[in-house]
Amino acid sequence: MRAVVLLSGGLDSATTLALAREQGFACHALSCSYGQRHGAELAAAARVARHLGAVEHRTMKVDLAGIGGSALTDPALAVPEQESAGIPITYVPARNTMLLSLALAWAEVLEARDIFIGVNAVDYSGYPDCRPEFIAAFDKLAALATRAGVEGQPLRIHAPLIQMSKAGIIARGAELGVDFAMTVSCYQADEAGRACGRCDSCRLRRAGFATVRIADPTRYQ
Repeated sequence: MRAVVLLSGGLDSATTLALAREQGFACHALSCSYGQRHGAELAAAARVARHLGAVEHRTMKVDLAGIGGSALTDPALAVPEQESAGIPITYVPARNTMLLSLALAWAEVLEARDIFIGVNAVDYSGYPDCRPEFIAAFDKLAALATRAGVEGQPLRIHAPLIQMSKAGIIARGAELGVDFAMTVSCYQADEAGRACGRCDSCRLRRAGFATVRIADPTRYQ
């Protein structure tokens, strides 16, 4: 069985790839260079894909920086280092819609019937495209918008982490042999992949390791 697995280079997507492998899928990992602040996470994705035995790893390019509107794509917008109410400025408009669309297209070419994405709606920043409602809606779209769906073989969107805590994700990934030292989750990591330790993603990651009592292998600046 073939599956396309979206792989950002962070710990969530790495655990998702490991889960897909455990379920017996031949995994085709897909990363996206969309104009994010740094390339460290893409380098991490390549390491993780090799380590976890992806059949293939591709990186596609889309210019979301040209649209802007997010601290992750516009260097003029500062990454917040304090918790804030509402949807934070690190939200990238339509990112997961775009990523799933790319995965959907590649899956059709591969004649794969399964797509995995590592979104989470428990320990997360409140992004609207990480919610179960979004995944369910895209699953319906995939059935309507593809030849496979029209011919009665709709693709399935899997979000295995969506109801898990960060600590639970880390514990499960550790069981599956994920080397979290390879991953980069920080919104503003430096060129060497060292994390800032202050952004929302770093706070959630650090708290997860502390909760599950696994040593945090993150390299901090």
